[in-house]
Amino acid sequence: MILSDRDIEGLLALGELVVDPLAGDSVRENGLDLRLGRGYCRFRPTGRVLDPRSPGDPGEFYECGEGDEIVVRPLEHILLHTVEYIRLPPYVAGLVNLRSTWARTGLYIPATVVDAGFEGQLTIEVVGSSFPVKLYPGDRFLHLVLVRLNTPARKPYSGRYQGQRGVKIPKIFTS
Repeated sequence: MILSDRDIEGLLALGELVVDPLAGDSVRENGLDLRLGRGYCRFRPTGRVLDPRSPGDPGEFYECGEGDEIVVRPLEHILLHTVEYIRLPPYVAGLVNLRSTWARTGLYIPATVVDAGFEGQLTIEVVGSSFPVKLYPGDRFLHLVLVRLNTPARKPYSGRYQGQRGVKIPKIFTS
């Protein structure tokens, strides 16, 4: 079942769902709008093969930084993050979508699920349009559809990305 604005407000009031900071326009009809953070990691073009068993220096594959504006170049892959730190209860999962305004610019995000029990800022991959698109931290960027599970997860998320802040590159670089 997809949660409505009233369901979300109820979970927030009970402290079962945490969104920090919670902007006045975050709770929507059927989900939460999340704002773009300042951090990014651009995928670097390279001929080097990324071997997950021996990944080497992440700087060979990613250029990371922060900015007051972030330009997503044509067809570029870039990791971005949300301003909001969220905590989902063990009986709620999230489906991440680009807000339609940004999708209409040609930006794209791969299918992304936020596991029940996850806590942290979201890192999201964005694929560029046919033309450069400028993004501004603090703008509403993602829409998180919250789905109630029939039963709470037996093993809520507790992986390496739990509690993350800012952009996080793949865990293979920190194994």
